[in-house]
Amino acid sequence: MCKKSFQTLLVLKQASQLVLCLGLLFNLQGYSQQEDLTLNAKEFVYSNPDESIKIANHLLKTSSDNQSSAVANLYLSQSYLVKGDYNNSINYAFNDYNQSDDVNLDTRIENLVIKASLLRRIHLKKQAQDCLDNAIALTIQLPKDSKTSLINLIKLEEVKLLLARRHNKEALDSIYKVERNYKTFLSENANHQQGLYLVKARAFNNLMIYDSASVYIDKTIALADSNKENNLYEKASVYSALGYLQLQKKEFKKSEETLFIALRFAEILDNPFLLEQIKRDLAINYLASNQENQHRVFNNEFLVLNTKVELIEQESVNSVYNIFAAQDEQRILIEKRKYTNYFYMTLLAAFIVVLVGIFILFKSEAKKKRLREIINYLEVSRAKFTKAKPLKKASKKEISIPQDTEQSILTKLKRFEKSEAFLNKDMSLAVLAGKFETNTKYLSAVINKHYNDNFNTFINKLRINYIIDKLNNDPVYMNYKISYLASECGFTTHSRFATTFKSVIGMPPVTFIDLLRQEREEKNKTNLNE
Repeated sequence: MCKKSFQTLLVLKQASQLVLCLGLLFNLQGYSQQEDLTLNAKEFVYSNPDESIKIANHLLKTSSDNQSSAVANLYLSQSYLVKGDYNNSINYAFNDYNQSDDVNLDTRIENLVIKASLLRRIHLKKQAQDCLDNAIALTIQLPKDSKTSLINLIKLEEVKLLLARRHNKEALDSIYKVERNYKTFLSENANHQQGLYLVKARAFNNLMIYDSASVYIDKTIALADSNKENNLYEKASVYSALGYLQLQKKEFKKSEETLFIALRFAEILDNPFLLEQIKRDLAINYLASNQENQHRVFNNEFLVLNTKVELIEQESVNSVYNIFAAQDEQRILIEKRKYTNYFYMTLLAAFIVVLVGIFILFKSEAKKKRLREIINYLEVSRAKFTKAKPLKKASKKEISIPQDTEQSILTKLKRFEKSEAFLNKDMSLAVLAGKFETNTKYLSAVINKHYNDNFNTFINKLRINYIIDKLNNDPVYMNYKISYLASECGFTTHSRFATTFKSVIGMPPVTFIDLLRQEREEKNKTNLNE
């Protein structure tokens, strides 16, 4: 009987060990599949972002910890950035748990670099620099063997930020410094070297040192061709830069061929920002080479994309400010909960203290009073903050803007009027809001209130007044073509300038110039007769 019981126990033990082994094997298999999916999501980011988004969404749904979620968010943000969908990219990049303490340092740093890149692209350069500063601070905690790659990633984004600010010489100095300090690393990592070559070419191009720009563009293409990864975004960017450089050098046929190569890659990605840039350069190419039909086609396509890009930028700027506002509100709620907990703890302490004596009771009451004041203050602050927060949807009701914010925006607008920054063809509501460090709705509301115009009318009036001043004070301007005058005061097309001029002045620019010329001739005759 004992022998039979022993055998039964032995069988049960062996069965439990088998179940344990099968469970362990199943977990290992699941972990291996998760790792494979993560690698696939990373691999497809720049070659097939739609596929990467599908995989990363699956990883996000099945993630069991903040690290897995942060990695999935990183690939989602990168993939949407490659597609030019800044709003979705922002939503995933700015998720709070991406910067949780239990997320790996390298993932947190990559997330900060992505956020900096997004903020730079929507012209919030100060906030972009803050992200890069935070990333640099985190690298101090990294071991030496994993630090170099991430520092180079940060430095590359810093160079792009300098180029966005038109600090081309500073950008070159920064590139030379990176090349000196990380010579060995760059020689062993073609992707990092390729990124530096491309920004170096852009810096030389901006400085109109075209020979040097050509050298580094060629080096970039050589590295891209030797790269086994099918990085469509990189190829579109590189060939777009080469086509623009050839356009600057007036090599119109070569530029056309190169830009069409870039266009093929950009169309696969369906990135409106890349497409807008390439079609703008093709339109300029055809205009410069007197191919009017092709110019008209690509210029019309450029204008459609330009409108789409401006809307994306405006929506993205508003999303960022809404996220910042929500994060601030969350911090206030956390503080409120903390002080509420203190309040209840104090109540409990007060109840116990009553048993000890009246003196301690009075002391406890004082503490409770102080806590109530703090909580009330937080509630008032939160209410004010909520009122100041930009609305997510457009409303016909007047936007409530804090007086100091309104005055600050108005002061900046006055300075803006006196500058010539409105001549920038890329000037938009989102760009100007970024420069003023405010959101588009506040800026639009202040312009409507104090100028009785929308943003486009406000900018167009400044531009038209600028060119009228030139025509009045410099006779040479009357001899220029209308297309030159349009470009001079910041308009992208002849037709848009003529339409706007007529709406502001009440007559076409040609008629205005003729009348001005007649007036001058009459004055000259009068002066001669005298």
